[in-house]
Parts: sequence; structure tokens; C-alpha cells
Amino acid sequence: MSPVEVAGFVTGALCVWLVARQNPWNWPIGIANNVAFLVLFWGSGLYADSGLQIVYMALAVYGWWAWVRGGERHSTLHVSRTTTPQWLWLAVAGVLGTGLLHWVLVTFTESTVPFWDAITTVLSLLATWGQARKKVECWWLWIAADVIYVPLYAYKELYLTAVLYVGFMVLCVLGLRNWTKDLKSNEVRA
Repeated sequence: MSPVEVAGFVTGALCVWLVARQNPWNWPIGIANNVAFLVLFWGSGLYADSGLQIVYMALAVYGWWAWVRGGERHSTLHVSRTTTPQWLWLAVAGVLGTGLLHWVLVTFTESTVPFWDAITTVLSLLATWGQARKKVECWWLWIAADVIYVPLYAYKELYLTAVLYVGFMVLCVLGLRNWTKDLKSNEVRA
């Protein structure tokens, strides 16, 4: 267990806890987490997950802005549902993204887990989009990714990170519950 993995564990747990509570400070804490995981995953041969951390950093800047100023008239963004056209876009992007990333990993890296690295990366990107837009269903995408991440990280002998992702699943359930409650509260007021 390296100091980088410990840093990823601490910042990751804090970040997801803050997301579940709809606290916008999750975004800068998340950037610190991305730096730690970029280093950790690269060293473990999880190249797509490593590169994903760079994308996460860019999305964190957008997400931070969206949460604070992305609502009506640049107000706070409220939790909403993913629309049918958005789900269709997510499904197409998911299939195409996984296929393309799998091909890149097989062709240009020595990845020992190209499909699993690709699908978890794409699921995470789709979930991050939903998180940045406060779509309640993003939690289901995170849960799906985490179910794959736990055994993947254990296989790569990143045991502390695997434990972290079990904790993420628990936090995802709490986040889903909290965001659903907030969504219903907003629907009653509307």
C-alpha cells in the first residue's frame, strides 16, 4: 500500500461523501483525488483509468461551475431526472466509447484488462456527466461502474482502492437516496 494509494483513498472517500450531500466542495477535493489516482493507475497499468483522471479534472471545473451557477439565471443547479433523449445519447456514447477505448487499449498498450478498463472508464465518464448536471440517475451508473471496479482493483492488487470502491457503493446508495428525496421535494414545490 503506497502513500499515493492512501491519498487517493482519503480524498476519494471525502469527495463522494460531499457529492452525496450536494456540497460543491466535492469538485476541488475530487481534483486532488484525480492527481493521486492518475499516478497510481498509471503505475498499475490501468492506462484508461489513468487518462480518465485528466478528463475528470476538466469535468470537475465544469461541474463546480454548473453546481454553483448552472441553474436558471445562473443560480444553483437542482437535481433533475435524465430525459429519454439523454438516455439514448448515453447508451450510444457508452457502446461506441467502450468499443473505441477497448480498441485503443488493445492496439497501443500492454493492458491486461482492456475490456474492463474500457467499460469502467466509459461508465465513469457518463456518470460524471450526470453528476455535473445533477441527474439523479448518475448514481446508478456509478454503482454499475463500482461493481466492476472492486474486483478489477483487487485483481490488480490495489486492495485499499478496492475497499474504497466498496465504500463508494455505500455512499452511492446514500447519494441516490438523498438526491431522490431532494428531487421529490423540488417536484412538490413546482
